[in-house]
Amino acid sequence: MANILIVEDEERIATLVKRGLEEHGYRATVAYDGSLGKKLALSQDFDLIITDIILPKMDGLDLCREIRSFKPNIPIIMLTALGTTDDKVEGFDAGADDYLVKPFEFRELHVRIRALLKRNATIPNGQGFLLAYADIEYNLHTKIVRRQGKEIALTPKELKLLQYMMENPERVLSRSEIAEHVWETTFDTGTNFIDVYINYLRKKIDKDFDVKLIHTKSGLGFIFKQD
Repeated sequence: MANILIVEDEERIATLVKRGLEEHGYRATVAYDGSLGKKLALSQDFDLIITDIILPKMDGLDLCREIRSFKPNIPIIMLTALGTTDDKVEGFDAGADDYLVKPFEFRELHVRIRALLKRNATIPNGQGFLLAYADIEYNLHTKIVRRQGKEIALTPKELKLLQYMMENPERVLSRSEIAEHVWETTFDTGTNFIDVYINYLRKKIDKDFDVKLIHTKSGLGFIFKQD
């Protein structure tokens, strides 16, 4: 039975989500402000956290960053009315694993919860889980990326995008496929958040190196390969 923390200041929404989770067999705890959410998240063992962005005392972005500093692997879903591409990018940059815009259907939230819990259950806990391609390597346990021995700092979402590309090298990955496997969502052609994150990743792992690894295939998607 997964234990889930809900950080939401709107009592109606918090009650709706808590009731829905409990009906599906989860344990659910509610915090009505970001400060209490942080205290609970860091002092108790939760399997997943759902948080709004606009919260009293501490906003959801700062809350997400604080949690990530101490518990880097816990899945976090942002559930918020802020739905622009910039809002989503900011949420993912803060460390969110998924982002759902209000109003929402609980059924969709439940699907995303199950996907994140399933993914987290498969993350290896031992040492030495290494992805390597060309001159770049990513340790799945320590979350450290190195290229030519130089450590590269990436956000949680950039790490997840890199991992998927390194697990599927020399194959064209469409935006729809990336959205499904990295963001656990369907690709909305009206947004460009995938291109934004590809560019973020390029600047960090390709810009200072002669050999480029991330390439765009016009009209098709992206491919991870050596020049």
